[in-house]
Amino acid sequence: MKTNLSSQITLTRIPTKYYRPENAFEHSVLTRLEKVPTTIYESAEEGSFAIAKEIALQIRKKQDAGLPFVLALPGGRSPESVYKELVRMHREDNLSFRNVVVFLEYEFYPLTNLNSGVYAHLKNELLDHVDILPENIHYPDAQMPKDAIFDFCASYEGKITSLGGIDCMLLGIGPSSNIMFNSAGTLQSSQTRLVFLEGATRKEAAATFASTEKVPAGVITMGISNVMKAKSVILMAWGDDKAGVIANTIEGKITDATPSTYLQIHSNAKAIVDLNAAYELTRISHPWLVTTCEWDNKLIRRAIVWLCQRTGKPILKLTNRDYSENSLGELLALYGSAYNVNIKIFNDIQHTITGWPGGKPNADDTDRPERATPYPKRVLIFSPHPDDDVISMGGTFRRLCDQHHDVHVAYQTSGNIAVGDEEVIRYCEYLRDVCNKYSPENTAVKEKAEEIIHYLRYEKVEGNQAERPDVLFMKGTIRREEARHACRYTGIKDESHIHFLDLPFYETGLVKKNPISEVDKDIIKRLLEELKPDQIFVAGDLADPHGTHKVCLDTILAAVDEIKNEDWMLNCRIWMYRGAWAEWEMDHIEMAVPISPEELRHKRNAILKHQSQAESAPYLGDDERLFWQRAEDRNRATAELYHQLGLASYEAMEAFVQYIPVR
Repeated sequence: MKTNLSSQITLTRIPTKYYRPENAFEHSVLTRLEKVPTTIYESAEEGSFAIAKEIALQIRKKQDAGLPFVLALPGGRSPESVYKELVRMHREDNLSFRNVVVFLEYEFYPLTNLNSGVYAHLKNELLDHVDILPENIHYPDAQMPKDAIFDFCASYEGKITSLGGIDCMLLGIGPSSNIMFNSAGTLQSSQTRLVFLEGATRKEAAATFASTEKVPAGVITMGISNVMKAKSVILMAWGDDKAGVIANTIEGKITDATPSTYLQIHSNAKAIVDLNAAYELTRISHPWLVTTCEWDNKLIRRAIVWLCQRTGKPILKLTNRDYSENSLGELLALYGSAYNVNIKIFNDIQHTITGWPGGKPNADDTDRPERATPYPKRVLIFSPHPDDDVISMGGTFRRLCDQHHDVHVAYQTSGNIAVGDEEVIRYCEYLRDVCNKYSPENTAVKEKAEEIIHYLRYEKVEGNQAERPDVLFMKGTIRREEARHACRYTGIKDESHIHFLDLPFYETGLVKKNPISEVDKDIIKRLLEELKPDQIFVAGDLADPHGTHKVCLDTILAAVDEIKNEDWMLNCRIWMYRGAWAEWEMDHIEMAVPISPEELRHKRNAILKHQSQAESAPYLGDDERLFWQRAEDRNRATAELYHQLGLASYEAMEAFVQYIPVR
């Protein structure tokens, strides 16, 4: 089973020469705007292997010299694949950690439950699986007395100094360009200290603690001076949600408003990123500014959209001078004039617009994104969580139903952990009251409801332990009924067309999920083979802060890979939508479905059927807008961009990109 096909989606649009130059000269040309040496890998896995390999090399060099190797490590999701590879190297390649001294870069404070801390996470991911000596592990005590913090921070610095300093510091990067918990305004001279979590840093920490309310008051973190004194620094970043901060870090100006830019003046710092995280670097996003380009339709479209935004002009008003003055003279040489390029791209973008996402019957479909036949189509919409369908493509979903296609929805996960405890208490109180009124003799149901209420109110201890199965059942049931309600409202009449797959990888009761397995893939494969759809919609949004969307996409693509040569599959089109965090870039949009003001109102109402996710959902991410607000803002912004380019003005638009199975 191929488990990471989603990583290859990026490769279809970025020529290798932009991120893997053929020689030193080409590398210098491409990276001349980059102020931190940056290596780009095709996937997070490849980047993680490279980091682990470098750390292992440094460890062995120190071992050969009979010296300790001082390693500073972070928590979070970014280094997990690095730690996994280091554990593999320990078990299979005889990599010993007996000379390694580890310093934890930060720890939340105070913690009522140590299992939810960074140290517990690091033990689980790395330290408990290698032969590191216990006395060589140093970390802040998350339950120390408050009056001991100052002395602890000084002694922590002293321990590092006594060992000759940090040999290698591995760093992640936060959404506001913070490294560790050094946020905007942090001085270069800052050392290990207690920082109170506020604003963006508090929201970032909410990913670990389920909600901002449960985040501890502060964190004990190393400072910028610890980074600057480290002998080597490796900054890692994976995923397109890191693209903006990586571009600022690597190419922006040094400023305390962007703490990660201090790495530009470190004598031995480097960045290792995947293609998604590198996407906004100039050599990837605007290669015409640094090198000659391999021009294809997508890159030309990207360049023209960029030129329109830079000049404030619609496509058909761009001139030869606009091209020449903005490093796009190559296009004039290729096409002869601005007009020739303009009309080509204008028509190209115009042909993405369709009011018939399932194809318009009895129409010439030469320039339409979807085929006219067959009609009606059997359509299968995959939704990672029980609300992504209406959040991401609610307008298109309704249009497909109104245009009489045979629409099915498959919810890949239960979404149970995203239901707040208060929601469960409310439903259990309702269940108890109904039993008291209409079935007082049904003591088993009433007692179970009372048990859950009491547990959630008085017994539950917050931490990193799995949720109780009965509570997970209640949470999953709440989300199922919300999804059914939203489907009925959107236009599905037959409830046999609503499929709850409950993929096993998700059912851990924790934020951390299991890797996808053959069992997950086979569930998807059976549904596909049963329905044999003509059209499939999948979530291609890889910026989901908890990674579930990526896993769900990889599961679908793994199943598709095994049946891609079947006759019905050869005639099936797969469309990718994006979720609540980002929209497809204009150069990749292949189908754009206009949404009227009335349809946008219907979409909002469908999203609001998911009441448990409206305001109290634990995993809203670092965006304060509610899901319906994010969706509307994003859809309106897409429509406005089309209008700015000189096309028709719509209320809103939903965008899609076709996925072509890897052959």
